[in-house]
Amino acid sequence: MIRPYILAETNWEALKKEKFELAILPWGATEAHNYHLPYGTDVYESDHLAAESARLAWEKGAKVIVLPSVPFGVNTGQSDIYLDINLNPSTQLAILSDIITVLDRQEIHKLLIFNSHGGNNFKPLVRELGLKFPNMFICFSNWFQSLDKTKYFKETGDHADEMETSLMLHLRPDLVLPKEKWGSGASKKHKIKSFSEGWVWAERKWSQISEDTGVGNPMYSTGEKGERFFKDVTEKIGQLLLEISEADTEDLYE
Repeated sequence: MIRPYILAETNWEALKKEKFELAILPWGATEAHNYHLPYGTDVYESDHLAAESARLAWEKGAKVIVLPSVPFGVNTGQSDIYLDINLNPSTQLAILSDIITVLDRQEIHKLLIFNSHGGNNFKPLVRELGLKFPNMFICFSNWFQSLDKTKYFKETGDHADEMETSLMLHLRPDLVLPKEKWGSGASKKHKIKSFSEGWVWAERKWSQISEDTGVGNPMYSTGEKGERFFKDVTEKIGQLLLEISEADTEDLYE
């Protein structure tokens, strides 16, 4: 069945009469996710989460449209990991500028960048694009920060961990290797304590901090956990999409 809020599925017959308020651009990455998850994990997550969130908003009357996903992200710290594909931030800026030019010209003046990769940092790009396109309301979300993960998962992590493995066991179990193939997700922390406290930053050299490319123990993952988390995340984001779609961008503060 054609989903009218998914650009890749809809058609000119429908779109020639349509008027959308908010465009959603899922943005993932193509990279190793421990031994057991596919390189496209971030893309699968962004596609499914954005589509379900948009469905929930659409059914409440929101005029939203999900654009095709961008499958590559910033992977400068993984340059020695086979086929981890990198887009530099300057390339992301160029891609966004071209897409926003189209949206702005066609009077879709709201864009949510639906980020699904921790290595993508859209804040400076949104700042620059906001100056370039003053008629546009541009924002980004990190769905993986939208809920308190400790209420869903036993182990913490940030890459191919219990959360991501559980989500993929729910969304695409056919692409998850058997449990005996899973790496431990053990990772090294910086010897200089301040870098682990969150107020000093340097890029992690991925092959030096993790033997299996994972960061976080996936061993307690289940599809049931992933299903519950997926449902709660999409409900929260669906409400966000509805609120952005209906918002007067000239009157956002109280």
